[in-house]
Amino acid sequence: MPVPPGEQNPVAQEPADRDPWGPPQAGPAASHWHPYPAPMPQARNGMGVTALVLGIIGVVLGLAVVLFWVSWLPALLAVVFGFVGLSHARKGLATNRAMALAGVILGGAGLLISAGVGVFAAVVVKKTADDVRAKAVEVKESAAAEDEKKKAEEKARHLSFGQSYTFGNGLKVTVAELQPFTPDDYVFGHAKGNKAVEVTVTVVNTGTERVSVETGLPSVNDAKGASAELVIDGSGRQKVITGYVLPGKEMVGKYAFSLPPDAADKAEVEFSPDAKRWPDAYWSGPTS
Repeated sequence: MPVPPGEQNPVAQEPADRDPWGPPQAGPAASHWHPYPAPMPQARNGMGVTALVLGIIGVVLGLAVVLFWVSWLPALLAVVFGFVGLSHARKGLATNRAMALAGVILGGAGLLISAGVGVFAAVVVKKTADDVRAKAVEVKESAAAEDEKKKAEEKARHLSFGQSYTFGNGLKVTVAELQPFTPDDYVFGHAKGNKAVEVTVTVVNTGTERVSVETGLPSVNDAKGASAELVIDGSGRQKVITGYVLPGKEMVGKYAFSLPPDAADKAEVEFSPDAKRWPDAYWSGPTS
């Protein structure tokens, strides 16, 4: 049976007249083999990319005033990695020279920004500290001045009998030297053996408008600091200051107080035309 064409294995036919003992015939020329080209080394672009990223981070952190103190590190690393990337590019090991150069530039800019912001922050902090110190000194001096003013006002309100003190409402008050007072037979607030004294208070309106006297009754302390009793009798000699004092006019009040024998040599009189608005002034001195 004939062999199918696909399964035929043709055999080279030799010429019938070929000498079997002769040299073999030359066959077809052998084809030449071409080797594959050697693979190119992979580009080392990591340094340039890292330098660019770190440079951007350094600039951004430098512009953020509160983070400038950490921006110098990524900026410095960007410069270092950028120079390494440029070196690789010069040697042909990297293809992103522009990226590495941008990283160096951004890193340098980040360092400059960090230094500039640091100087600016130092100046601002120093100015703020100076302002705070100056404000503290000003407050201290103001408090000291206010304290001195209060002391001066307090001292001005302590007078001797016969001197005058002008209150903020324009009323000028004078307490005269104390005089002996003899109560009549019908008296309240005076014990037998005590010393009764008369207190005379003169109020003059130095302003241009009438002023009301809200508290026209003085208080008296004896030499031991104890409050003396107000003496009330039927003589009608006591007179309480009350009502309005017209501009340029004066009102005179007369009061009697009883002092114990062992503390009757000195007394202090307190008086204010309006105790709710003006603190008391004090007059002191001997009772005779």
